Amino acid sequence: MPSEAVFITCAVTGSGDSVGKSPHVPVTPAQIATAALEAHAAGAAIVHIHVRDPASGAPSRATALYREVVERIRSRSAEVILNLTGGMGGDLVLGPDEAPLAFAQGTDFVGPRERISHIVELAPEIASLDCGSLNFGEALYGTTPRYLRAIAAEYRARGVRPEVEVFELGHIELARQLIDEGLLAPPALFQLCLGIKYGAPATAQAMLAMRDALPRDVPWSAFGVGRLQMPMVAQALILGGNVRVGLEDNLYLGKGVLATNAQLVERAVSLVQLLGARVLSSAETRTQLKLRAS
Repeated sequence: MPSEAVFITCAVTGSGDSVGKSPHVPVTPAQIATAALEAHAAGAAIVHIHVRDPASGAPSRATALYREVVERIRSRSAEVILNLTGGMGGDLVLGPDEAPLAFAQGTDFVGPRERISHIVELAPEIASLDCGSLNFGEALYGTTPRYLRAIAAEYRARGVRPEVEVFELGHIELARQLIDEGLLAPPALFQLCLGIKYGAPATAQAMLAMRDALPRDVPWSAFGVGRLQMPMVAQALILGGNVRVGLEDNLYLGKGVLATNAQLVERAVSLVQLLGARVLSSAETRTQLKLRAS
């Protein structure tokens, strides 16, 4: 049945090549922290954080940058729920056909503990767990079951709640295996990622199929990319889920109109309310998801 109350996640910058496409994409730790707090003020209970190199705007895995973002946010708000990405360091760009293991520029592939060193140190309430591998354009994003087991164990040891990001139905099956093995404490928190090229499409049918494949009674959220961001907000609400918006997934408020993170959250809040539901506060979301205090 449709959701009566939902939490909103805002993914404020991401790791895509978006900095040159919009002046609103935050780059420096100060900008990322400010964008996260503005999104929270607009109605986002959770902020999903990547970091970028302040000089180039390129995606980064530097723990020092994550530390600065977290400290800047926490110096101004203890309420907002922090969700740090655990997905960096899995990119493989194959070399030429005659030497595919001569990896090309853009490859950034490290072991599981190095991928999440910032999470182990900073222990946010939530961290993402990309539950499988996928083609991203001409690159491969690789996360093996062995890597997932290692990451999930580290999260449990640090009291970090995994947000299980699934991009297709096979990822849900892998997540179920981790639950059966006791590595993901029930009820697991799922994020349905729709519209990424070569993953599940951002359609009502795909979201329904993925929702129906989830374990029973798990909290879940969903997002679509680009112009389908807001339609997927409505679809998630109708199917009983929660929602995610933000500049990681979509740069526009309307055709030709660049958005800020806060504006996308405001639009999602309006849509949720128009559909007869209520937006949960961070405190209510923390209680619903059984998260520890910040």
